[in-house]
Amino acid sequence: MTQTDDLRIKARLLFDAAVSAADPAHAVRRGFAQSPLPPQNSNGRTFLVAIGKAAPAMLREAMDALPDAHAALAVTHHENDATLTGADLMRAGHPVPDEAGARAAQRVMELLSEATEYDRIVALISGGGSALLPAPPPGVSLTDKARLNDLLLSAGLDIVQMNLVRQQVSQLKGGGFVRLAAPAPVYAYLLSDVIGDDLRAIASGPTVSPIGTAAQAIETLKAAEIWDATPDAIRKHLETHKDQTQPPLPDATNTLVGSNKLSLEAMQEEARHLGMNARIVSDALTGDVNDAADQVLAELIARPEPTALLFGGETTVKLAGTGRGGRNQELALRVAIRAQDIDARWVFLSGGTDGRDGPTDAAGGVVDAGTLPRIKAAGQDVNALLANNDSYAALSAGGDLLMTKATGTNVADVQALLIAP
Repeated sequence: MTQTDDLRIKARLLFDAAVSAADPAHAVRRGFAQSPLPPQNSNGRTFLVAIGKAAPAMLREAMDALPDAHAALAVTHHENDATLTGADLMRAGHPVPDEAGARAAQRVMELLSEATEYDRIVALISGGGSALLPAPPPGVSLTDKARLNDLLLSAGLDIVQMNLVRQQVSQLKGGGFVRLAAPAPVYAYLLSDVIGDDLRAIASGPTVSPIGTAAQAIETLKAAEIWDATPDAIRKHLETHKDQTQPPLPDATNTLVGSNKLSLEAMQEEARHLGMNARIVSDALTGDVNDAADQVLAELIARPEPTALLFGGETTVKLAGTGRGGRNQELALRVAIRAQDIDARWVFLSGGTDGRDGPTDAAGGVVDAGTLPRIKAAGQDVNALLANNDSYAALSAGGDLLMTKATGTNVADVQALLIAP
């Protein structure tokens, strides 16, 4: 085994440690311990509603803790092949909303409408919930929502900017869930995929107040230069509501139960267990993927003492081509290109903790000094592929895709730069 092979194995072990630390069942268990539910009203019922990529696992743990729940529903993405006993499980499209998601959103709204002031709603929220529950307001179609989502994803906006807009075109997001549940109290437990853990941005904040207003959503779309391409029905809806003020949101109890930072700390512990010096460089690797690659390269050039440098965050890609890929794959490829002349043995991994990077079956990429030669040997032009945002094809040619199944959790992305001593 070469030194590089050893580093690649260790990089994957660190990634697995990050995913394990974000285990949804452990997160729910922590949440119930930190923020216990109040006693059930003698005349009331408990409704369990789980939304997001980690929904099945979160719901399973909640059902174990609350076996007498009146109803239990989980909505997750199509790729999550988990099963549930004693609960309704619905799957929907992500990152682009689909008809299955529209049906799931309708079911959630029907369930919430059944609750009374004597009942309680336990909401289990994880990343991905925004796309999974498209509940467009009157006059806006699912096709309109899907087109808006495509525009937001291609414009290079961060998750907070995207969710600010999404909230204004939904009956469930931005506190809509709580409004529909009233007068029943809502107790929400959130597994964060958002850097900084802004609860308003996790799954577009169904149980918290909105990030902004319709007027700010218009400003965001215009600043991103996609307002003119936004469907007419959505522009009309936003223009109609830009001067309106929502009544105060009913009270809800929101508890954060897991995050990217906790996963980075688990990676650091695993690196030390493997005999490596380790340091968390940043838990906010955000912004344009090109700039993020520069930050990683700067650490490699500095040749610091630690042999495992860890990052967490969620970058953005502004699409210019028609290729396939995702932010993690493109970040890995850009690092490989920048580091091709660095005289050191190194490995860089970038992966989504949900096991899926963009509209592909890869979680991200794992690159080293041999990546570009392998791509060239496969007859591919790495620069042409990158210009077309075809990082998937490039990394596939080099044998450098990070492949996992859907993990059933999501706390954004993690990166590991391993340098041979």
